Amino acid sequence: MRRRSRFLALMMAVVLAGCTKPDFSDAEKTTIASLALSSLPALKPDTTNRFADVPAAAALGSTLFFDQGMSGDGSVSCSTCHKIDRQFQDDLPQAVGVGRTNRRTMPLAGVARDPWFFWDGRRDSLWAQALTPLENPLEQAGNRTAYAHYIKARFGERYERIFGPLPDFSDMPLDASPLGNDVERAAWNAMSGPQRDAINGVFANLGKAIAAFERSIAPTPTRFDRFALNLATGAEPKGDAVFSKQEIRGLKLFIGKANCVTCHNGPRFTDNSFHNTGVPSVAGLPPDRGRIDAVHQVEADPFNCFGAYRDGDASACGELRFMV
Repeated sequence: MRRRSRFLALMMAVVLAGCTKPDFSDAEKTTIASLALSSLPALKPDTTNRFADVPAAAALGSTLFFDQGMSGDGSVSCSTCHKIDRQFQDDLPQAVGVGRTNRRTMPLAGVARDPWFFWDGRRDSLWAQALTPLENPLEQAGNRTAYAHYIKARFGERYERIFGPLPDFSDMPLDASPLGNDVERAAWNAMSGPQRDAINGVFANLGKAIAAFERSIAPTPTRFDRFALNLATGAEPKGDAVFSKQEIRGLKLFIGKANCVTCHNGPRFTDNSFHNTGVPSVAGLPPDRGRIDAVHQVEADPFNCFGAYRDGDASACGELRFMV
């Protein structure tokens, strides 16, 4: 009987030990609270896109995002890689559109909060980013004038209710782009300056509509957020908000000795900067020079913040002006 009592007492001690609240210092609690989604500030307006928060623009952008007609061969849409049930990415090591790319798909939850876009930051606005895959031969593989003709034929009325009258495309080629194949580039170069500007204006508006939709894609609370809320309020954690001892140790390392939080900080676990982590090139892929090439690409982009297709004034271009 005495042995059984000692055994029950030991088991009770183990259970109670497992239920003990995590022991964090006040400084650690402050850091953990800063990582929770509840500390995420309101989304700032995008003054370079005056349609960014227009519901009709977001609705059109959503349609375009899921439309396979927004590709050269009609087989790929933005959602091919940015899958709605996978945090708007695809779990593949390399994205696969019309072809296979050299990098994995970026998740889109909270993307509107980024100062730079793509892994290397080669675009400086969400709407300029949205344009790039449309003409990339490995992603959606379309061309600028083809998209303009497609929009006029299929979504002309919706487009004009948001952006105003579409230009007259009757004397413009069906397939032309400054980034396309030899035939498409020749057709683009044969167009007049006003014609190219008209096409670019429509193309920019497509990006602005898609960006308006993507601004609505917000990160959703995770186990960590529920844990952080309980820790901040002193509530007893329940369900998946209960962290194991190993998880607690990992969290303490993350915000402490391991210094992970130096770069992975804030409610999105990022400092929005670029770092050389020393990861070697992937075998079978061309060397990835990262940010150094992206700097030149974003400077040359006609849709960047200093370009003619930006809304608002240049006061929004601080990131590009002081780019590093």
